[in-house]
Amino acid sequence: MPTTTSSSERKLRIVVVTSALLEGDEHEPALAEQVRRAGALRIGLLEAGYDIVASLPADMYLPERVGQLQPDMIIVDARSDARDVLEHIVVATRDERRPIVLFTEDQRSGSMDAAMAAGVSAYIVAGLQPERIEPVLKVALARFRQEQKLLAELDATRHKLAERKVIDRAKGILMGSQRLTEEQAYQKLRSMAMNKNMKLAEIAQRILDVEDLL
Repeated sequence: MPTTTSSSERKLRIVVVTSALLEGDEHEPALAEQVRRAGALRIGLLEAGYDIVASLPADMYLPERVGQLQPDMIIVDARSDARDVLEHIVVATRDERRPIVLFTEDQRSGSMDAAMAAGVSAYIVAGLQPERIEPVLKVALARFRQEQKLLAELDATRHKLAERKVIDRAKGILMGSQRLTEEQAYQKLRSMAMNKNMKLAEIAQRILDVEDLL
């Protein structure tokens, strides 16, 4: 019986990356196992109501295809060593980050560290059963959103610090050239910014640019 998901999660567009799509002898045990895993993954996604927009091989064309399809999430099924797959994934998500879920049998800590460093949101070992897929994806998506929120906050803090440094330098220039106190220099900057309908940091940067020219 299909599992119920929220409407927002049902709309997630997912690209599945699996080596089962690469050429090989279908009777080879390793490939047969990979095909079985791919089938279990597909069943789990469909039963949970997710939208599988494509199943792609882990080859050199992966970054281009991901760029064309613009999925909301990437699921990687790499039974063993996933380093080659991750290299393509890193390129594919370099300009626009997406949650990545990796199902594998590789329990080596080094492989896990490399995957997390590459941007994998969830590294799942021996967990590719249809009934486990939906909760795994929910956790991965929640973790990805939290990480993106923290990164955005960190970026905003860095931006504010950079602006503060520019404003402080501009105040120093005004204090030295016009014999103003720090408060007077700050008020002067505010007045200039308001008169020109500019942000305080923007007018401060202009003062620094003029100072550099002189």
